[in-house]
Amino acid sequence: MERVTLRIPKQQIDEVEQMVETGEFPNRSEAIRSAVRDMLNEQDGEREERGRNRNWAKV
Repeated sequence: MERVTLRIPKQQIDEVEQMVETGEFPNRSEAIRSAVRDMLNEQDGEREERGRNRNWAKV
């Protein structure tokens, strides 16, 4: 795994910390990894959808 340094607004970090405190995630790193996975999965789905929408026009 690689280490990445990023800047996030305090309010967002506070919200992530709250999710950790309530047990939704074991730590901040896992919460952020989960968010990145969700974003990548969403992007994959959108790419697939765009690809399907283009296929109908092929002759």
